[in-house]
Amino acid sequence: QVQLAESGGGLVQAGGSLRLSCAASGRTFSTYTMGWFRQAIGKEREFVAATSRSGGSNSYADSVKGRFTISRDNAKNTVSLQMNSLKPEDTAVYYCAASTLWGTVPQMSQMYAYWGQGTQVTVSS
Repeated sequence: QVQLAESGGGLVQAGGSLRLSCAASGRTFSTYTMGWFRQAIGKEREFVAATSRSGGSNSYADSVKGRFTISRDNAKNTVSLQMNSLKPEDTAVYYCAASTLWGTVPQMSQMYAYWGQGTQVTVSS
């Protein structure tokens, strides 16, 4: 089992940047595929980005491609999401998630067994 804790959320103006971090504890971090999801008020949780166990393969939602970058540091048990050129529509609670699947970088939330508590990101116009 792995425990996840997100940090780095906050309030930022449109066009600004934020960096989210997720610290993991428990089983060996490098055995998990890691993902970021978000959920805005009144909307379903949606995929944002994911990275393979080694960090060598990444996947992004079309809405964030070219603006967001996911990365991981297996030595520090962390996964980060660098968010640039933020838009008001990026406002949501952002969740870090861990999947035991390997050989793929899943985008479906059902493929992730472990979740953090979430961190709020608010982008003002």
